[in-house]
Amino acid sequence: MYLPKISIITITYNSEKTIENTIKSVINQEYNNLEYVIIDGVSTDNTLNIIKKYTDEINLVISEPDEGISDAFNKGIKNSTGEIIGIINSDDLLLPGALQIIAENYSKEIDVYRGNTIIWDDITDEKIKVIPTMKFSKYKLSHNVCHQSTFVNKSAYTKWGVFKTNYKYMMDVDLLIRFTQNKAVMKYINQDLAVFRLGGVTDSSFLDKISEIESTVIDNNGRYIYAKLKVVLWIAYQYLKKISFTIFNPKRVRVIKYKKY
Repeated sequence: MYLPKISIITITYNSEKTIENTIKSVINQEYNNLEYVIIDGVSTDNTLNIIKKYTDEINLVISEPDEGISDAFNKGIKNSTGEIIGIINSDDLLLPGALQIIAENYSKEIDVYRGNTIIWDDITDEKIKVIPTMKFSKYKLSHNVCHQSTFVNKSAYTKWGVFKTNYKYMMDVDLLIRFTQNKAVMKYINQDLAVFRLGGVTDSSFLDKISEIESTVIDNNGRYIYAKLKVVLWIAYQYLKKISFTIFNPKRVRVIKYKKY
């Protein structure tokens, strides 16, 4: 079986509490054609010392100032030599055998591979399986991004661009909208590939994301009035979800949903 070279990028900044488990989840993949790239934003805690413990199993470490998460992602993509690129952030985990699963589904015709992501609350130990959205629209109110279980052919970044550095929260949504508009071939793999640990930047207050939600419409050739309407509807949608959850889950028991979009 052909084993495409797969590059995994981990971006990190002051992640001493979680980075070691992330590194182990990557280097323990037992995949024979793996490149591992770590992009650090000049951490001031013990992160870099932890990374140094695994120098022999990491292909490239860059530690220098960056202009934010998107810039760090792009730096990793630029310095990756793999045919396929995945991004596992410093508080997330790649599940055992994930890269082998990608290789088994490999085809030169595929631009993006998308698997299931497990959302993990490491405080309560609650876990939710999320099935990825396969068609992204600038007008859709909600997408299952499943960023951690998304693997992109490097040629797709070359053809349709990388992450826009003006985005802090919605960079992956914008990217996948762009890929969809350009008819990128996406393949759904019905396997659990990665774990997203709650508490990161993208888990921040939804109010902080409003301007970027508007931008995902305008930047992808949507009309200004529709961008404003999407923001209003999205805010209403978030509040309705909270109200519904309060009514139907008064004990705050999170319901596991298996829903394909």
